Amino acid sequence: MGNCVRWAKRYRSAGSGRSRAVRWPLRAFAPDNEIMSPAARPIAPADRRFLTGLIGAPIAHSASPAMHERAAEALGAHCHYQLIEVADAGREELRLLLDGVRRLGFAGVNVTFPYKEAVVSLLDELSPGARAIGAVNTVVVRDDRLIGHNTDTTGFARAITELVRDPAQSIVAVIGAGGVGKAIAFALAGIGVAEIRIFDTDAAKAAQLAGLIESRGRTKVSDSVEEAMRGVSGVVNGSPVGMLPNRRTPVPDALLHRDIWVADAVYTPLWTPLLNAAKAKGAEVMTGRELAIYQAADAFELFTGLKPSAVEMGNAFDAVMAKRYAKVNAA
Repeated sequence: MGNCVRWAKRYRSAGSGRSRAVRWPLRAFAPDNEIMSPAARPIAPADRRFLTGLIGAPIAHSASPAMHERAAEALGAHCHYQLIEVADAGREELRLLLDGVRRLGFAGVNVTFPYKEAVVSLLDELSPGARAIGAVNTVVVRDDRLIGHNTDTTGFARAITELVRDPAQSIVAVIGAGGVGKAIAFALAGIGVAEIRIFDTDAAKAAQLAGLIESRGRTKVSDSVEEAMRGVSGVVNGSPVGMLPNRRTPVPDALLHRDIWVADAVYTPLWTPLLNAAKAKGAEVMTGRELAIYQAADAFELFTGLKPSAVEMGNAFDAVMAKRYAKVNAA
C-alpha cells in the first residue's frame, strides 16, 4: 500500500491540488431515496476536509473531481476527489482495493463502469434502493463499514422530470440493462411511467431486470431495438454505446422522429451520435449533463452530510466540458 499510504498522508497533512487519474498497483492492497435522514448522516469532520474518489475504467475524462471539489469549496470545506483507474479488476482485486479505501481515510468513493454490479457482494451493507437494483455507484465509509448506495436512480429521477411530463401515459424504452440501465429503469418505475421496454444485447440481463421491477410497474423485454422503440414516448440510452472512444449509436437513426424524446446517460462526449441524430430529427433531447450533476450531488451529501449546490456542481461540469471542447476545436 506504499504509494497510496504516502499519498493519503500528504492529503491529511497538507491538502492537495487538482485530481488526476492514478493506476494503483492492486497487489499492494491487502429506489428508495438514497439520501440519509439527518439523524443517519455522517457527521462532518471539524476541519471539513474530505477524501473521496472514483473507481472504474476508463475514467480520465470524468468531470466528478471538478464537481465534488467545487461543491465543497462553495460550502467552505475542502474535498480531494481522487480518480482510481483500474482496468480488468477481478473480484479479489476489487475486494483489496475497497479494503484500501476503508483503511486510508476515505469518506467514500463512487463506482462506475464496469464495476457497479461487481462491487455489490463485497460491501458490508446496502441501502434498500441499491439492494433492490443490484448495482452500486456510491460507497460510503462509516464506522469502518462499506455501505453501498445508488444515486444514479435518484439523480435520474430528478433529471428526467422535464421530459416525462405525464408518466401515466408514457411508454419508455431503456437500452441497456447493466448498472446504469438498471438505475434508470428503477427511476422510471418510481415516477410511475405506464410501461418500460427493456432491450439489452444480453437477453438474460434484460429479462433479469424486468423481473426486478415487474412488481413496481409494467415491463416488457424486447427482442430488438426496433421492437422496443415501437410506439414509445421516449428512449433512454443506459448502455456505454456512444461513450468515447466508441462512436456508435444504440438506436438506428431511422427509428428517431420528432414525436419522441431522447435521453443519453453518456456524457463523454456530451453530444453523442444518438443525441445528434435525434436533434436533427426534431426530437426533444437530454444530454448526460443532468444525470451526472444530480447523481454527484446526492453522492456528495452521502459522503459528507452536507447538502451541495447543484448550481455550483453544474458550473463545474460546464467548465470541464468547455475546456474539453476547446481542446478538440484547437486540434
